[in-house]
Amino acid sequence: MTEQLVSSKGEIKRMPLSIKGLDDNIGGGLPTGSIMLVCGPAGTMKSSLCFNSIYAEAEAKKNVLYITLEQSYVSLLNQMINMGYDFQKIDVTVIGSDPNIIKKKVKDIKASKKGHLILSDLGSLRATMKAQDAPSADWWNIISRIVKTLKEEVDISCVVLDSLNSLYVLSDFKNPRNKIFHIFNFFKQLGITAFFVSEMPKDSSKYCEYEIEDYLADGVLVIQLVERNRKVTREVNIAKMRGTDINIDIFTLEFGKDGFKALYGGKMPLV
Repeated sequence: MTEQLVSSKGEIKRMPLSIKGLDDNIGGGLPTGSIMLVCGPAGTMKSSLCFNSIYAEAEAKKNVLYITLEQSYVSLLNQMINMGYDFQKIDVTVIGSDPNIIKKKVKDIKASKKGHLILSDLGSLRATMKAQDAPSADWWNIISRIVKTLKEEVDISCVVLDSLNSLYVLSDFKNPRNKIFHIFNFFKQLGITAFFVSEMPKDSSKYCEYEIEDYLADGVLVIQLVERNRKVTREVNIAKMRGTDINIDIFTLEFGKDGFKALYGGKMPLV
């Protein structure tokens, strides 16, 4: 599947980020098939924000994929249950990298009447391989094979790759700029909306490791930790989004019982 040319602005389909107060300021959401870079230092809830977006897609009876290269699926699900996500509303399937097992799981996904959150727990696979002193794997080849198979079999609409930094550590990119271009293009060709998590340095000197990812991405969402009045708050802004009129102001990001909220203009957090 290649990118489709639209004849008018109204034809652009969008995937809401499901962040109250922010979607209205980005035309209703991310254009489907786009790649969003989600950047921020540790502790800014990057992974949680991405999970929130694809959980909403699964609630809308779509199939989505979350690839974790560090956190185990048990740890991730426990974290999300603690945050209040209701896994009775969607179906959850955990896969590794074995194509035979993936094909068996595909049958269950196709039979489901709910939206499906598919968790690819490559973090646990990494730990197992290390414990067994197994040879290093071609992790990008593993990831691309999983994504392509699930797109063809169950038409996944959205993917989270958590994180780019982990992929770089695991991979030997002899020509990183060329490799990163092909990684981004892989998702574009499949027409999948993708969220790439990127760990920023504390000094915010750059969004990503190779400083080309933000150029290749269709959108860049930045979350920062800001000290104010003896409190640390999270602030979010959309630095870039192709095909969209965006508000580039800074918003205070909060999470509560009603989910994620962005308070306009960097207002003080609600008490």
